[in-house]
Amino acid sequence: MFTIVEAAGWPIWFLILASVIAVGLIVERLRYLRSNRIAPATLLDEVVKELKQRGVSDSMLTKLAANSPLGSIFAAGLRNIKSPPEVMKESIEEAGRAAAHNLERFLTTLGTIASISPLLGLFGTLVGMIEIFGSQNAGGNSPAALAHGISVALYNTAFGLIVAVPSMIFYRHFRSQVDSLTIEMEQQAIKLMGVVHGQRK
Repeated sequence: MFTIVEAAGWPIWFLILASVIAVGLIVERLRYLRSNRIAPATLLDEVVKELKQRGVSDSMLTKLAANSPLGSIFAAGLRNIKSPPEVMKESIEEAGRAAAHNLERFLTTLGTIASISPLLGLFGTLVGMIEIFGSQNAGGNSPAALAHGISVALYNTAFGLIVAVPSMIFYRHFRSQVDSLTIEMEQQAIKLMGVVHGQRK
């Protein structure tokens, strides 16, 4: 591995840094963006059951807010359970926007890495081409310098694509997952409002 890095020249270090950041972000988002962690399937039924049995309490709201992003949305709405439906809806929407923002955390960085990695590879390619032409101008056709310039150019191009392709795949996957989870939380919140205001059983 060190031989490849050495052959690719100093521009490869930018791509190595980008790849380390991308892997870290992908692992973190894979662990965080799980459906049972963001919007537990049984949470609505549990909340409705507790509402009918005990009503709303401070301990219930605190526990609910710490449960999951969906729980924090439910808690925001239930804090205004005695208010008009419009006020409850507004508080749910505010909490929903905050939850959606947390779901999208780090995705911009991952998308940026996916976009700039080919450009970093192109930069390494240009550095390699400059070394090739520089060696020809300075000392004639030096095979070692020519080979080094070609290796810098090709390794950087390849590594730029190696970093960009998985980053873009995971970025698209996470974007789709965030959209699905946001819709799921919105639907669950609407159902809770219907139950609270007597429109659902």
